[in-house]
Amino acid sequence: MMRAVGYRTAGGPGVLEDLELPAPAPGPRDLLVRVAAVSVNPVDVKVRAGGDPGAEPRVLGFDAAGIVEAVGAEVTLFAPGDEVYYAGTIDRPGTNQQLHLVDERIAGRKPVSLSFAEAAALPLTTITAWETLFDRFRLDADSTGTLLVVGAAGGVGSMVVQLARALTKIRVVGTASRTDSRQWALDLGAHEVIGHDEEPADVDWIFSPFTAGQIERYARILRPGGAITAIDEPPGLDLLPLKTKSITFHWELMFTRPLLQTPDMVVQHELLNRVSELIDAGRVRHTMTANLGPIDATNLRKAHELVEDGHMTGKVVLGGF
Repeated sequence: MMRAVGYRTAGGPGVLEDLELPAPAPGPRDLLVRVAAVSVNPVDVKVRAGGDPGAEPRVLGFDAAGIVEAVGAEVTLFAPGDEVYYAGTIDRPGTNQQLHLVDERIAGRKPVSLSFAEAAALPLTTITAWETLFDRFRLDADSTGTLLVVGAAGGVGSMVVQLARALTKIRVVGTASRTDSRQWALDLGAHEVIGHDEEPADVDWIFSPFTAGQIERYARILRPGGAITAIDEPPGLDLLPLKTKSITFHWELMFTRPLLQTPDMVVQHELLNRVSELIDAGRVRHTMTANLGPIDATNLRKAHELVEDGHMTGKVVLGGF
């Protein structure tokens, strides 16, 4: 048996409870990871509030860092004892448990310069940011132009800013509303930080975590042929204002590759390893801003409340059982 935190009915943070569950056994491509730290993302809050767990308790959690305890018969990328970090997938049990299974193709080598808690802040937001910049916008080392990062001090925004600065030549403009969040975005490398309602001119790309009611505004500030990548899903989204300028609209869901078992799943392993190298070289930094202590129901409730409040700078992390 192992300790875990889960919920039996959808609701507020109070539905989270401590559990004892059977330890899982790895499938052919799985790593069995002893979880050392996790972080909480908006997707945790969204699923907990509205996702029926069914007949059995559901364990949430996507980000994790830990040590490989055992491997499946077909694993080639890792061995027992390796330190890893990863974001898991939404169709398997979550990381808020002592022992967790993850497909080796979506796990990366933990940065050696970071603690487990610091590393656990990174995977989901790193994958989302990387796929936004390099899969959706198709940027590269020689790209120039202007990127607007809405919510630049948030979890994903923090990584979009850093990866854009580290791996491209583009100008990065972030949005933030508070003095501390503005400074955070500047410290991460944004060339400029403006208010959420300000409209910079001649923008080539927009990263949008808050898209509802913004399409007409985005159409005004984007250049012809520009592009938007959104990570939210506002109902009734009308994209017609983008047509006149031939603006491209992308969705980004970092769970797409593991959910659909795409042939290129291993790209997530590769990009996590690349970012691990950037971190150990001092070119990218972790985004942990709060560590609430051990992984238990009490601390996870506090973490969910912080994320649900919507004003987090960086990421909230929990470490150890």
